[in-house]
This record gives sequence, structure tokens and C-alpha cells, in this order.
Amino acid sequence: MRNERRLHSKTPESRAFAERVQIVMSLTARLNLLPFDNLSARKALFSEIFGQPIPDSLSILPPFYCDYGLGATFGDRVFINQGCFFLDFGGITIGDRVLIGPRVTLSTAGHPVELDERYDFITYAPIVIEDEVWIGAAATITPGVTIGRGSVVGAGATVAKDVPPMSVVTGTSVVERRRLKPASGKGAD
Repeated sequence: MRNERRLHSKTPESRAFAERVQIVMSLTARLNLLPFDNLSARKALFSEIFGQPIPDSLSILPPFYCDYGLGATFGDRVFINQGCFFLDFGGITIGDRVLIGPRVTLSTAGHPVELDERYDFITYAPIVIEDEVWIGAAATITPGVTIGRGSVVGAGATVAKDVPPMSVVTGTSVVERRRLKPASGKGAD
């Protein structure tokens, strides 16, 4: 993952992260119970989730799910459809006039691939969505990805590398990148 950083578990920083996740999950649960037409309460909860006032031109349709909140920023005239997931600890920057379809996942965090490290760290890297991008329904954008200006990500696509400006990308695939070694002292039969 490009620009990967690590948060070690069992540290004051990881505890602060976990506490923030609990707060934001409570806020999103409240958000998703509001009547749809209660726009003022929805806007107030979004401001709490994101830790700052949201732009007047931002439109996010519930249900909406977020784990951290403090890592997301929005440009002008952004539309986010229903059922989206923002795992934003690594930072999500969304440019102007971006359209995000229903059930899109923007995930800036994960865990190390190596089994010996997997439970000791959270890995994270920013996602940048430049101006005038359209992300289709149920697409997944992974940590460290930049989607260039004016591009389209097709419905259901999994994007694990940068998308050049003014491009259309589609599809999913499973490609074996490498073989993992067993954890030391575990699983060696």
C-alpha cells in the first residue's frame, strides 16, 4: 500500500482511536434512526461525526456508516448515496462535484499481510478522490489510492491502485500476488 503508516496496538494512540470509533459508531447509529426529512438534525450529527461543520452543498443520504470521522474532508457539491461506508482513519479527501453511488466503501485502513504482524498493527493510508469523479454502486476503494479528476469507477469495481485522470475503470479480479509464510511456531505441520 502506497504511503502506508502503522498504528501499533496496545498503545495510548490505539486506545484513543478505539474510543473515537465508539463515539462515531454511536453517532452514526443515531443518524440512521432519524426521520429522513429531519435535515437540521442530520446536518448537526454529520458535523459531530466529521468534527467540523459540513459544507452546505454536501448531500449524504442515510444510512451512512463511518468509523472515525475526523479523517474525511469534502469539496463543493458532493453527493453520497445510501449505504456507504467510510473507514477514514487514514484520511479521505473528496474533491468538488464528486458523485458516490450507493453501498460504496472507502477504506483507508487494514492490517499487515504477514501473519506474525496482523494482530499487532493497523495499517492506514489516505484515499484521494479528485474533482468531478463518479464512483458507481458497491465499488470499493482501498487504502492509498488516488482517483484522478473526471474519472469513473464502474459499479462493483475494487480499486487497489491509482486511477489516472479522465479514465473509466471497471471489474474485479483475484490475482495471487505472492505466497505467505506460516506464522513462526504456528501452523507448521
